[in-house]
Amino acid sequence: PKDTPAEVIDKLNNEINAIAADPLIKARLAGLGVDPMSMTSAAFGKFIADETEKWGNVIRALNIKAE
Repeated sequence: PKDTPAEVIDKLNNEINAIAADPLIKARLAGLGVDPMSMTSAAFGKFIADETEKWGNVIRALNIKAE
């Protein structure tokens, strides 16, 4: 959420990256067709912003409407 303290974001990011690096978790995710990407919280924020822009453009170009 907006205005979450940086230390909370950093702790969550570190924990998520540690979980994603666990061999058992990696194997389970691979079995589901998921390839986890470990990144910093800043890189994740940029990734989300870029994906939102990319798919927003696709939705607008194709005039996709929510049902």
